[in-house]
Amino acid sequence: MNVSSGAGSHGDQSFGLTVRGGAAASYGISKAALNAMTSTLAAELRGTGVLVNAVCPGLTATYPGAEAMGARPVEVSAQGIVWAATLSDDGPTGGFFRDREPLEW
Repeated sequence: MNVSSGAGSHGDQSFGLTVRGGAAASYGISKAALNAMTSTLAAELRGTGVLVNAVCPGLTATYPGAEAMGARPVEVSAQGIVWAATLSDDGPTGGFFRDREPLEW
């Protein structure tokens, strides 16, 4: 399971690659690369029992004052990561998720 970000997505309407006007470009590009690696590795390992997914925890209050920007408490954001890390063997693979819901790449 990889911790990614909507910043590396074309589909995230709040933080995606096409809505930030180039701001924090290196961050978004690195997360897009992580999403591509997730998809590729999942395809390579399909049928082996190894699940590979990417999870966006959403904007998370990891520093003082982040709540003022609408950031979620760490405990809330961590729930999706824990979910992905504990998927059963028949769970999804090659996906990109936030709050257990699929996100567009």
